[in-house]
Amino acid sequence: QLQLVESGGGLVQPGGSLRLSCAASGFTLDYYAIGWFRQAPGKEREGVSCISSSDGSTYYADSVKGRFTISRDNAKNTVYLQMNSLKPEDTAVYYCAATSLGFVQAMCVTPYDYWGQGTQVTVSS
Repeated sequence: QLQLVESGGGLVQPGGSLRLSCAASGFTLDYYAIGWFRQAPGKEREGVSCISSSDGSTYYADSVKGRFTISRDNAKNTVYLQMNSLKPEDTAVYYCAATSLGFVQAMCVTPYDYWGQGTQVTVSS
């Protein structure tokens, strides 16, 4: 069964940090570009960050640039999203997705083949 599983979400105070993980099973992430998306209640889903399969190209939404870092560990078949200096407006369900197209585009609009189930991130004091 091909699937992506996110983990690492939770409740954190403003200014805190979390690291989200996106682990693949049933396939290898080596040849896939990976995107992180989020959706807050009443808002559209937005592309937060994405990373290419080969040359390490990345994209970050302006709202997270300088605070979030995407990385991949192909040996562990996992992609990470390090989130620092979290703000209440970062509160959302975060999803990872994989595309065999391998490259990244602005706002991570590349069509994605696989999606995870999501992990809740809540930033609140």
